Amino acid sequence: MNIKPWIKAFRLRTLPLSISGIIVGSFCALQNDFWSGTVFTLALVTTVLFQVLSNLANDLGDTLKGADNKDRVGPERAVQSGAITIPQMRNAIILVSILSLASAGILIYFGTKTLSINIVYGYIILAFACVAAAILYTMGKKAYGYLGLGDIFVFIFFGLVSVIGVYPLFANGLDKLIVLPAITIGCLSTMVLNLNNMRDHKNDEAVGKRTIVVKMGYPAAKKYHFSLLLVGFAAWTIFAVISGNYYLGITILPFILLFKHIGFVFKNQNERELDGELKKVALGTFLLSLLFALSVGLKIWLA
Repeated sequence: MNIKPWIKAFRLRTLPLSISGIIVGSFCALQNDFWSGTVFTLALVTTVLFQVLSNLANDLGDTLKGADNKDRVGPERAVQSGAITIPQMRNAIILVSILSLASAGILIYFGTKTLSINIVYGYIILAFACVAAAILYTMGKKAYGYLGLGDIFVFIFFGLVSVIGVYPLFANGLDKLIVLPAITIGCLSTMVLNLNNMRDHKNDEAVGKRTIVVKMGYPAAKKYHFSLLLVGFAAWTIFAVISGNYYLGITILPFILLFKHIGFVFKNQNERELDGELKKVALGTFLLSLLFALSVGLKIWLA
């Protein structure tokens, strides 16, 4: 079996963004003196599996619906190109779904030992919801990505679920302050999807994929993009001030790069040039999470 098409289908460049929320939520717990290396590792593995599942499902779903075609601006997909057959991709989706749920089950086991049974059930339901959200973005008769709901789901799962959801697995409870960085990661993650949809808006409209960009139009999508950054930056700034971690000043760097990115987006008239910007926003979000982790480490080590 040729593994190269599968590596390509996994879309490895999406993985840093997917774990950014886990890093932020986990180090929020560490900042409050809660930590478990086991929970952190299992959370990362589970999130990566969910993301790979989403990528495989999107590859198949967009091809079946005709969104991945010769007119699409982005990279050629595995099923679209014929490198992976439809039955092979369906089998892979089933396998990764099982692996995702198994990993989530182990994470729940280790992270909820001191939590109530109702919360355990809540995490089990959440695990199945993550699998469903990953698959139904482009697959099924009512794929939510084709109804303009992708942005909402990305904000919820990449931001709120990722950051807030992982925290109690360390701390056995919640800190209200964690909502702020969750909003930030949710907004920045939504910016990545918005860029993707801005890049593909002409082809999406032609095949009936009614994304937010298609609905509001390309010029308005640029303003929406800027609004996401402003809300994310405001939430992070408030979090930095209230948290009392003075080392959080180092996290300003990704925002400087992201505001510079906004200038490029507003000047842009060629959608194809936005493809390179996707990586900048995704890696900028990942850099933010790493710098936050570093700031927490500095606060603890230099206390």
